[in-house]
Amino acid sequence: MIATQAKDFDELLETLAAAESIYIVGCGDCATVLQTGGEYEVEEMKGKLEEAGKTVTGTIVPDVTCQVLDIKRLLRGEKEAIEAADALLVMACGAGLQAVAEIVEDKLVYAALDTTFAADKFRGGEFYEWCSLCGECIADQYGGICPVTRCPKGQLNGPCGGSDKGKCEVDPDKDCVWALIYERLEKVGDKAEIEARIAEPKDYEKSTTPREYVFEPRRG
Repeated sequence: MIATQAKDFDELLETLAAAESIYIVGCGDCATVLQTGGEYEVEEMKGKLEEAGKTVTGTIVPDVTCQVLDIKRLLRGEKEAIEAADALLVMACGAGLQAVAEIVEDKLVYAALDTTFAADKFRGGEFYEWCSLCGECIADQYGGICPVTRCPKGQLNGPCGGSDKGKCEVDPDKDCVWALIYERLEKVGDKAEIEARIAEPKDYEKSTTPREYVFEPRRG
């Protein structure tokens, strides 16, 4: 799941200063779960923009905004409302925003949200960053816990000298991820291996952007 946070509304109004009329695109997937771009939030944004003197020509909340061909089909049905707008405001992640921009080539497209991280969900309202989408997964070498993301210093060998009683030097309210790694490896009987190993620097060439994944889907 891609985590997003709403931009400050006053700053957003400044960004939209030249747009008198706006069409709003939400997202029925991640942004709905995170309550940043679902039906409720889109309607709330519509009301706030109208109170600020803007005209909202229409709204849509696709099931998944980052699916380009599906968005193309849906926005085709909104042609008149989109043509009447000076700009589009997208309440989805950066991938969703770029999907809309790919389709609507003659309008400015603005982001209502900041895209923050790939999120693991525990329960409603609790989302945590456990993966950096770095291109080469090494979490299996650490008991299924990623030090690249969950250690603020990204250390592949640890703990650092600042760890104190199992807590993180950077944020003492959080467990040191290396304490979690050692606890996990002790349970599965692999602690001795990591204690004896010195990890080599990570190969960040695999995270060079932009990346793509293109294949021929299986049929049937």
